[in-house]
Amino acid sequence: MNLSRNFSLQELIKSDTAIRKGIDNNPNADQVEKLKALCENILQPVRDHFGRVKVTSGFRSPELCQAIGSSLTSQHSKAEAADFECIGTDNAELADWIYKNLEIDQLILEFYTPGEPNSGWIHASYIPYQPRKQFLHAFKLEGRTKYKPIIGKATDLV
Repeated sequence: MNLSRNFSLQELIKSDTAIRKGIDNNPNADQVEKLKALCENILQPVRDHFGRVKVTSGFRSPELCQAIGSSLTSQHSKAEAADFECIGTDNAELADWIYKNLEIDQLILEFYTPGEPNSGWIHASYIPYQPRKQFLHAFKLEGRTKYKPIIGKATDLV
């Protein structure tokens, strides 16, 4: 099933952990509609501009969230978020373009190290009503994940 011109449902539900542990990671009809909105409003425009998009995590069922140590309230479990990269594009540049050009709920440049363009990945979420428009940098500090608002551009991180 296609969710947009270049994205399939299979891409957004694939999980090696789910396969390995026999976890059902199939969304319901409402969640499929949310995944379509995510693809049409975030992933497809990114692909149209940058080329190939490698989705590393999309929808996660509650059982899959528990298996990987993710929150049950994660936007992944609500079919509103995806983690991805565009091979050959600096993740900070990708984040800046998304923030400037697309209507996001939350955009997180996760575990990016300035000067290392292939480090980290992008987490982007989409909701149609009252998006938060958050732009954050996730990083580790003393073994814990911390989130800091990005003011200006991600490419200005030091």
